[in-house]
Amino acid sequence: MGRNGKVSLKNRDRVIDLGMNIAYYRKRAKLTQDQLAEKADISRGYLGEIEAPNMVTTMSLEVLLNIADALEVPVTKLLEFRN
Repeated sequence: MGRNGKVSLKNRDRVIDLGMNIAYYRKRAKLTQDQLAEKADISRGYLGEIEAPNMVTTMSLEVLLNIADALEVPVTKLLEFRN
């Protein structure tokens, strides 16, 4: 991510994959977006943007860690990208 807050082209797919991993583990935990957002202390709208495959939404490390904790999965699981 550059200083302007935009994701570089080389990282675009990884950011999208991260959101898809979050959605996968959320559904596996049988949580709604509202429930996960509340547990991770973020808005449901922001979580929706993170999970949306047609959007490239960045997050802070703290948000990523909060989501992993709320999902009760190691953060490394959210960062496992499949080819």
